[in-house]
Amino acid sequence: MTSRLIKQAVKTELFASKAPLEWAVVNNGTLYTAQIPINASGEVVAGGINAQSKQVMDNLMHTLEAAGVNSDAVLQVLIYVTDRSYLAEFNKVYSQYFTAPFPNRAAMVIAGLAREEMLVELVVYAAVN
Repeated sequence: MTSRLIKQAVKTELFASKAPLEWAVVNNGTLYTAQIPINASGEVVAGGINAQSKQVMDNLMHTLEAAGVNSDAVLQVLIYVTDRSYLAEFNKVYSQYFTAPFPNRAAMVIAGLAREEMLVELVVYAAVN
């Protein structure tokens, strides 16, 4: 039983951050991940909320695939945006990645994210085997 209590990192092809983090970990059948709108070079993508929404969702889909699941496994999504007006555009992009039944979710408008140029960040929980 002890092994089920230890988190396991999910190996992805996302940018290797210098920060002390894993892009995703799994424990006891749940995937925990946070996704930001960076490309393979670690740069925040240009192009505003639409481009950043696509990048963050593509990064999430890559992470899910690396964990052996797809968007149907997503249980909950916490969405952080830096301006309320970004939610409508994010929703347009988001809806292209999920089908009903949709994940539970919450959206928060916050003053800022870790990198000033970031407009959106996701925290996601998904079921894995």
